[in-house]
Amino acid sequence: MKNLILPLFGLALLCLTTLLFSCGEREDQTTTNMKEKAMELEAPVADKIPEELEIHGDVRTDHYYWLNDRENPRVIEYLKAENDYLESVMSHTTELQEELFTEIVGRIKQDDESVPYYDKGYFYYTRYETGKEHPIYCRKKESLEAEEEVVLNVNELAEPFEYYNVTGLSVSPDNRYLAFGEDTLSRRIYNIRIKDLHTGDILPDLLPQTTGTSVWSADSKQLFYNLRDGETLRAYKIYRHELGTDTQQDTAVYEETDNTFTAFIYKTKSNKYIVIGSYSTLTQEYRLIPADDPRAEPTIFEPRDRAGNLEYSIAHIDDKFYIKTNWNAKNFKIMVTPEDRTSRDHWEDFIPHRDDVLVENMELFNDYLVVQERKQGLTQMRIMEWEGEEHYMEFDDEAYVVYPSVNRELDTEVLRIGYSSLTTPNSTFDYHMDKRELTLLKEQEVVGDFDSKNYESKRKMVAVRDGVEVPVSIVYKKGTPLDGSSPLLLYAYGSYGYSMEPFFSSIRLSLLDRGFIYAIAHIRGGEEMGRHWYEDGKLLKKKNTFYDFIDCGKYLVENNYADPERIYAMGGSAGGLLMGAVVNMAPELFSGVIAAVPFVDVVTTMLDESIPLTTGEYDEWGNPNIEEYYHYIKSYSPYDNVEAQDYPPMLVTTGLHDSQVQYWEPAKWVAKLRELKTDDNPLLLYTNLSTGHSGAAGRFERHRETARNYAFLLDLAGMTE
Repeated sequence: MKNLILPLFGLALLCLTTLLFSCGEREDQTTTNMKEKAMELEAPVADKIPEELEIHGDVRTDHYYWLNDRENPRVIEYLKAENDYLESVMSHTTELQEELFTEIVGRIKQDDESVPYYDKGYFYYTRYETGKEHPIYCRKKESLEAEEEVVLNVNELAEPFEYYNVTGLSVSPDNRYLAFGEDTLSRRIYNIRIKDLHTGDILPDLLPQTTGTSVWSADSKQLFYNLRDGETLRAYKIYRHELGTDTQQDTAVYEETDNTFTAFIYKTKSNKYIVIGSYSTLTQEYRLIPADDPRAEPTIFEPRDRAGNLEYSIAHIDDKFYIKTNWNAKNFKIMVTPEDRTSRDHWEDFIPHRDDVLVENMELFNDYLVVQERKQGLTQMRIMEWEGEEHYMEFDDEAYVVYPSVNRELDTEVLRIGYSSLTTPNSTFDYHMDKRELTLLKEQEVVGDFDSKNYESKRKMVAVRDGVEVPVSIVYKKGTPLDGSSPLLLYAYGSYGYSMEPFFSSIRLSLLDRGFIYAIAHIRGGEEMGRHWYEDGKLLKKKNTFYDFIDCGKYLVENNYADPERIYAMGGSAGGLLMGAVVNMAPELFSGVIAAVPFVDVVTTMLDESIPLTTGEYDEWGNPNIEEYYHYIKSYSPYDNVEAQDYPPMLVTTGLHDSQVQYWEPAKWVAKLRELKTDDNPLLLYTNLSTGHSGAAGRFERHRETARNYAFLLDLAGMTE
């Protein structure tokens, strides 16, 4: 996230803001660590203005509800004062932060280029230039020896803006036009623009307030796109735009009226169908429009079955659809149906359900079906001939991740995959399915003296309190003591069925090379061990997620992977909720915690349907309008369970324009922690006043926040030299 630490307020200015918060005078300090500085400096203290919130006969008094107003100048002043306080407490780490930033950025290959992929007569690739923050998208016609065409230079477009991000690049079937979404606020609301690749001109067509994703009709004259609601940010409406016409004349093709669903759009790999999808956490539904008949009415594939929690996704080839579904299959299976008979009564099993294998994805080719599966927590690639044999790709690492990369062609024997492990940089391979041969195309270069042989990874199964075994992936530099004297950072997410993969990170080397051990806890709430892993860590079983993380931390201490006085925890977004719950439940376990954009005010947010994305979250956390869910959520919601006890040192980050977790959640949480905690440990809040959930968009500046996070940990560990 971009470093926007602001200058210290003068004492006079601070005194003007004491209506809503107060802050003590700051003086030059000679102390050299955060704990001492936190004891000597007086932190901003938010004023308490009670707001009573009542439901189900239960009254909660929220003293910091007033922070829920980004238009209030005093709120901004408070956030700036918190930034100033952080700068003061961490001022002695300025040189360390710069050193960390320099080495992290120094490992990034500046003049880098992706492996080209072929699509409709062109080789497409992305490259970066030295010193430039943003990508340059390029193509070459028919041959890699052809002259380069710059499709989009994002650096040029980003120049006028403090924040700029591009998404959803979509080239028309005739190869002439490029549609792309641009966000200049970091709110994930994109305006779609269209570039004429023949002339280089940006057309006057401007499609506002979208998800950034768009799909072309077969004749390259119609563009389908997805509108966001201006208040809730829910993607809910699909429009069709005719090139060169006024957007006010665009036709609404589909509207999702159920506010627990979002709408999305894509084109099948066969290019035959434009697909409109409706998605909720536990149910999906699809509609089809022939790409060569863009004005046709969408036809439903299979109606949603909310009561039965029917989940499915579809892929098309020849005259058939292949369906990944949980219909009578907890871990999903693959079914097939003729394209002219898509209702469920025509679906037939193609790959049956297996209790020990989770079906995650599929990639279709003329002669092959490739299935991405997960078994015992690890991804695997199953290669199946439509008529013939099948086999699995084999890998040597103990913990790794493999996935299909860009595969636009149907008529090919070559599968493009991505691969990474805790010690292997991100790599791109071509796998020749007919010969069963793997060809390395590129391993991401780590600039400097990096050698993967200098690092070691392990995978442990940790028996937690209810007897379930939770995988933990561990990486460290060879020679790091495993005798209980090494500092360790434990990371996890544990929500939405999102599996935390054991991937390589060059950024992480700044900790490993200084003697840190890094561990990932694959806790319930993810989907690493199958669908049940997700279901046992959500709704009324959500506390399993927190217990798993605590028990994994204890295991790492008891088995000498972590110094009991130097074990740290980190998580972001829903992983930030994890951090908040864990420090309430086991505040003594961790010696420091980083909570990035944390979702911590769960009850209040889930009761406010005007907050972006709330209604789509009911299947994950439960709907607190239902009394049973209300009381369960309240029992773990970090903000509601802050109490008078000692808490570990904490660094909390947020973005003023965050569309996923509103900035006021971490701001309120920090204010309440300050009020009630009984320790003198540093509690720091940083608000990036220019960005949102994902931080800065550039490839370098985002690591300013990484450097600050690492400096926070190293200072706590006594490793600042």
